[in-house]
Amino acid sequence: MSPIDADEGILSEDTAGHTNSEVDNLKLVPVAESIRYRKRAQSAEKKIETLAEQLREAKSEAKKMAEQLSSIEVEQKLTRKLAAAGTVDLETAVLIAKARIEGGDDADLDGVVKQLKREKQYLFADSSDGALTAKKTAGVKDRMQNSQTILERAARKAATTGNRTDLQEYLKLRRNFI
Repeated sequence: MSPIDADEGILSEDTAGHTNSEVDNLKLVPVAESIRYRKRAQSAEKKIETLAEQLREAKSEAKKMAEQLSSIEVEQKLTRKLAAAGTVDLETAVLIAKARIEGGDDADLDGVVKQLKREKQYLFADSSDGALTAKKTAGVKDRMQNSQTILERAARKAATTGNRTDLQEYLKLRRNFI
């Protein structure tokens, strides 16, 4: 008897109560193959459970990201509206406005900005004409007469006098320009 015939002799179904013709019609499966099918089914069930858990985690992470995105969008809209209103200290104004909104919708933003402008006037620039202009910043120093810069003049003075205070002044100017 070959090993294949021996495996077919061990069947997973009980054939005692059936006739030979009924046994042929039942399509019996050997026990080893039945065990293999069962293991495959169990591993597939485990895989389904792990994939379902991963799906739940991904959905919860997507929900958190969507909430973060909506809060960032509200913060950006609020920042734009406060900047357009002429806020002097934008960060402070945004924090105060966010504390007042706490999950409100976009329609509240204009009202919050108006209320903030009424209550905390020191956060906004005084502009009577409505247009905000930038303050003048420090620029490049103009050249002195006879094409001498301040730095060149201080260097020449320190070299001719040999005085330590003149040298210190030159080095201080040089540090600022270079």
